[in-house]
Amino acid sequence: MAWSHYQKFLAVMMVITGSFNTLSVKYADQQIVQGSDGQPRHFNHPFMQSLFMFIGELMCLIVFKIAFCYHSRLQNGSENRSSLTKGSQAFNPVVLFIPAACDMIATSVMYIGLNMTYASSFQMLRGAVIVFTGLLSVGFLNKKLILREWLGILFVILGLLLVGLSDFLTMSDQKVNKNGVLTGDLLIISAQIITAIQMVVEEKYIAGQDIPALQAVGWEGVFGCIGMCFIMIPCNFIYAPPPFADNSSNTIEASIDALVQISRSGHLLMAMIGITISIAFFNFAGISVTKELNATTRMILDSIRTLVIWTISLAVGWQKFHYLQVQCSPLEICYYTNS
Repeated sequence: MAWSHYQKFLAVMMVITGSFNTLSVKYADQQIVQGSDGQPRHFNHPFMQSLFMFIGELMCLIVFKIAFCYHSRLQNGSENRSSLTKGSQAFNPVVLFIPAACDMIATSVMYIGLNMTYASSFQMLRGAVIVFTGLLSVGFLNKKLILREWLGILFVILGLLLVGLSDFLTMSDQKVNKNGVLTGDLLIISAQIITAIQMVVEEKYIAGQDIPALQAVGWEGVFGCIGMCFIMIPCNFIYAPPPFADNSSNTIEASIDALVQISRSGHLLMAMIGITISIAFFNFAGISVTKELNATTRMILDSIRTLVIWTISLAVGWQKFHYLQVQCSPLEICYYTNS
């Protein structure tokens, strides 16, 4: 079946905004700005970055409310036809709390890992979610995977091994913190377990409720913002050594230090705005692609942005080329195509 112009627009939006989001996070990590103690440091504030991400998601709820009120005032039923507002309102927002909590934890852990490793490796290692989602679906959703799906999972595992090997070869060519890069890779893979739980919960309790995309993303943003604010309070008092913490307080998170750095650098401020806006468009496009097409198409598009991020990372000199990484994304795409 041929795609409509709207579906093509969603696909392009998802790839562009998703790539831009990851690159914005990594660009923020690369910035060296004076902190509250006057010492120049890299922007190592993954929890603050996660908060900005959820603020972006929360903005989707505001846009939804404005659009819904506008169409409702017309009194012609357009709120049930518009791509921004159509969907069921008969749902309890609390069902989105568990997915939001999983998203909150997984994103924070992934951003810590991204600060330690390469942007392209970050995106490629996220393919581990396929393996964990498949196993959890068998265990908790009573799904039965056919032979080609198991073969697809094996392809992804092979791809992950290639990412690890390419990172090792890259570290051999550059003066980098090897332990930090490997720790970052492991953190990203660990976060995929939480993301897989999120996907299984969404499929079990949310799928079929036909919640409008903007509204679903927005409510996850609300719960995420509240949760991140509570998490950041103790994180401002828990001491941790580098590379897990590199701020004026030597704590896991230093919120004031982060805000001071943002206020002192226009480049950093633009990166944070990029994170906020891009994640809103990316999540809206992602959920819309799932509703308009299917989840498989969404995952294939997610793999395509891996190539975009890898190419740009090479172009700006964030890492060196290794042919093994060329094989990683095709292996992921092979899984989705055969599933």
